[in-house]
Order: sequence, then C-alpha cells, then structure tokens
Amino acid sequence: MEAPAAEILDDPAQLEAADPGGMLRQVASSAAQVRSSLAMTAETDFSDVIAAGRPRAIVVSGMGGSGISGDVLAAICGTGCPAQIVSVHGYQLPGWVSAADLVIAVSCSGTTEETLAAAADGVRRGCRLIGVGGAGSALAALAEQARAPFVPVHSAGMPRSTLWGLSIPLIGAAARLGLCEAGPEVHEATAAVLEDVSLRCRPDSEAFLNPAKEIALELAGTLPVIWGTSPLTGVAAYRFACQLNENAKYPAIQGVLPEANHNQVVAFDGPFAPARAAAWPASAGPGAPVGGDGPAAPLHLVMLTDSREHPQVAKRREASIQLARERGIGVTELTAEGDHPLERLASLVQLIDYATVYLGIALGLDPSPITAIAELKARIVA
Repeated sequence: MEAPAAEILDDPAQLEAADPGGMLRQVASSAAQVRSSLAMTAETDFSDVIAAGRPRAIVVSGMGGSGISGDVLAAICGTGCPAQIVSVHGYQLPGWVSAADLVIAVSCSGTTEETLAAAADGVRRGCRLIGVGGAGSALAALAEQARAPFVPVHSAGMPRSTLWGLSIPLIGAAARLGLCEAGPEVHEATAAVLEDVSLRCRPDSEAFLNPAKEIALELAGTLPVIWGTSPLTGVAAYRFACQLNENAKYPAIQGVLPEANHNQVVAFDGPFAPARAAAWPASAGPGAPVGGDGPAAPLHLVMLTDSREHPQVAKRREASIQLARERGIGVTELTAEGDHPLERLASLVQLIDYATVYLGIALGLDPSPITAIAELKARIVA
C-alpha cells in the first residue's frame, strides 16, 4: 500500500473525515450493546415459550448483519446442544419445521421482507415465535398478532454494527430454555472484552501498536483466505468475510478446518499464489485473474485460532500455516481470548470489525454505504 494511504490510519483528523457515517463509533458501541440488550431481554416475558418446554429445534430467520445472529447462537450453544440450531437466510422455512420448533425472527429494521415471510410461515405452521428487531416495526406487529415475545433493539447505525444488540436476546432465550449457560456475569465479562479490544484498536492508537490497523495494512492488496479452527471461529471467519465485503467493499474467501484442508488449500498452488500472481499479466489471455497491466492479488492466509480446537485440527492448523509460508503466502494468526464461548467470539469479532473499517478507509472508501445492495433492492421493487 502506498505510504499516503497508510498514513491516513495514523491521523485521527483524517480518519474522522474519511468515516462520515461514523462506522468506527458504531463498532465502539459493542460493549454498550451487550449491556443494553441484556437489560431489554431481561424485561421481555418469555414465560409462554419456556412453559412449552425445550423445542426440537431453533430456527433463526434473518438476513445479512441480522442473520448472522443465528450463527452466533449456534456457536455459543456449541455442538453438544440438545436442540438443533438452524439459520435460514431466505423467504421459506425448511419443510421439516413444525409446531415442535421455535422460530426466532431477527431484523434490525423489522422490515426485512425475507425475514417477515419466514416468520409468517412459522406462525402458519404453529411454531412458537420470538421476534427481535426494530420497535414499532412490521416484525413487532407480527409478533404482537401472534402473541409472541418481542425484544426491541436500537440500531447502532447499521445492522452489521448492531451484532451484539441483535444476538444477546437469542442467547438469553436459549439460556432460559437450558440450551446454554450465559448469565449476567458472562455478559459483563464479554462487555469487558469488547471494551479492551476497543481500547487497543481506537483511532488515536498508531498502527504499530494497533492490531486492527496492522491487520488492515497486511490485507491490503491481497486476496484474504480466512479459516477458523473450530465451529466458533468458523463463525468469526464468516463474519470477517462479510465485514470485508461491506465495510471495505473487498472480496474474501472463508472456510473452517478441517473442511478447508480438503478443498481450499489447493488454491495455494494456483494462479493467486504469490509467485504466479506476480508473473501473470493481463496478456495471459482468457482466464487471467485481473485486467490492466497489474499482477493478480496474491493470497493471504488469516488463521483464526480457538483454544478449544480439536487436537487433530491443531495439527492441521500448524501444517496449513507451514504450507502457506513455504509458498510465499503471507499469514496472519489471530487467537480468540477468554474462557466462555461468548467472550472468545467477541474478542475476534471486535478486532475484525475494526480492521475491516480501517481497510476501507485506507483504500479511500467510505465504510458505511452499501450502494450495490440499495440499487439491487430498488430494481427488485421496480
């Protein structure tokens, strides 16, 4: 990256000017989101849902920054959860969903058409329903009509920066159903983790001390391949790719070990490996990865390590990093911090969120707008 583009990250005045939508401030609100959403969840009456007993499955309906809350819930409950947790990103619920299941509809605005359609589908099938999203919205009205609990959420600005406000109610409901252990002390410890990461990644902290700025500079000009080493850090890898897409308007590949060792690792020997990417000009003809006269963007491996990873996955992680480095592929290693799954996930997500905003700014892009999504929605309506 050119020096002037990198230097903007160490100039608070330039950072603020380059972030007119206040995305950095939105990311910094994460700890407050945990506390306020926990309070709103505590005030919500889940008695009818709890009285009906443990559901066969929890089906979380949501899209984009709201929809990832279902993946967060699954990560916190873990693979040993006695109820299946499924995320639905579309208009229809799976055919097997019935009155034995709980549908949680999540929409930051409360107006997402896919989520409303799936929630209504669940009500028609006799499912228990919980709504999470904007107060006074269509989703709130649907929940009221179905006599279902609804947890109002105040948006931090964008759905993607309201992750914790949207996810905490799901975790609270699951805890009440005995599907996970996450009391107030866990939430407060998680808020403390978020505050600690925010302190280290704050805008006035220079790049050589700021881990998020360092990650942004490492990824600039590369094609990130992001792997988690457990189901939990696999969710963080997915979050990383999505945040790169929206905050930095940047492509990424995400996966999780061991599965990525059975397919994605082969790309280490392909045209985006550094040696080949640098030698592949546009004159290579059809199939060349870039236009113009520049080389292809080289791969950069980002490994998100979990302290609870399987012993065999630990071996795979070490071998994967060795393979990448032998081929000249840059490697960034990030490790989840904390004991409880919610703490560990939060420690990675907060770092990821800051890094992707910094990358967008370093590339000369406003992190907030999602113009292509708005244009696409307008064309569908038309």
